[in-house]
Amino acid sequence: MAAAVKRVVGEAPAGYTALAVKFGARQRSPHYLLVKEHQLREGAGTAHPPHRTLFVLNVPPYCTPASLSRLFSRCGHVQSVDMCDKPGPGEKKEKLKSKFFNCETVTGFQVAYVVFKKPAGVQAAKALSQEGPLLISTESHPVKTGVRKWIASYAASIVDQEELKAEVDAYMQDYDKKIEEEEAKAAKEEGVPDEEGWVKVTRRGRKPGLPRTEAANLRLLEKEKQKRARKELLNFYAWQHRETKREHIAQLRKKFEEDKQRIALMRAQRKFRPY
Repeated sequence: MAAAVKRVVGEAPAGYTALAVKFGARQRSPHYLLVKEHQLREGAGTAHPPHRTLFVLNVPPYCTPASLSRLFSRCGHVQSVDMCDKPGPGEKKEKLKSKFFNCETVTGFQVAYVVFKKPAGVQAAKALSQEGPLLISTESHPVKTGVRKWIASYAASIVDQEELKAEVDAYMQDYDKKIEEEEAKAAKEEGVPDEEGWVKVTRRGRKPGLPRTEAANLRLLEKEKQKRARKELLNFYAWQHRETKREHIAQLRKKFEEDKQRIALMRAQRKFRPY
């Protein structure tokens, strides 16, 4: 029987450093964060600059960006903390200033990117493994859990209508301004050849596009039907001539029956009026 491999508490995978953290002072068993310097390929645009970004794995659900920023603030000035559900390229994205829309909540264990102002902050953070467990929730900076967290989440979910209306109005003003700029730019570039002599064809021209309505579609189908009827050669073949005669006789018979019914109805409704 093979000998059991002894597991060392706080042992980290190759390339990572294990940092012991505890939720509070009363907790006995520590939790371990796995950290290393974030590395990228040269020339890759990212929101996490190399040599100044600390990549953190195994972040517990109760740990917030504010908690991580406070934990690593002793190592240097922390510029930003970005938390997500799994590692990614970290491409630069336009920051959403909205507090009502596109608010994604991540549950479970996460990964984090801690960006320091100076590269020395990354090395100082890795050296924290020599110290005792770091406390996430302290008396001066408590982390809400349980019922208190649910109450805070419910209070935060209540929307201020005036603030929401102001944000939507500001967004629509920016959107209208952007559309006006695009239309002005398109009108300015319309019909102007580029460096190679090509002229960009846009939807704006002498004839505007047809509206996508049911009535417009019906008119378009009727026009296409008339075009096909004009192009088609009538009575060119013998069978076409026979079909035309047969349809003409059927229409005459139908008209004859309709006239008979109309005359019978008029006779039934006729009355004698001497005066």
